[in-house]
Amino acid sequence: MHVLVDKNKCHGHNRCVALADEVFDVDDEGFAVVVLDTIPPEQHDKVRRAELACPERAITIEE
Repeated sequence: MHVLVDKNKCHGHNRCVALADEVFDVDDEGFAVVVLDTIPPEQHDKVRRAELACPERAITIEE
């Protein structure tokens, strides 16, 4: 699994960070960033919940 955050869509709510802080972090401007190149299997469910929780639909998951 690979995850992307579209910086043009992200508004900095950072629900993804709250749900999967091992995968997402906040940059200097307050927007979400992905900190792992490849998501380990034990994080997949958290990342999927984060994708669904994003109000802007800024998170894309590539299987």
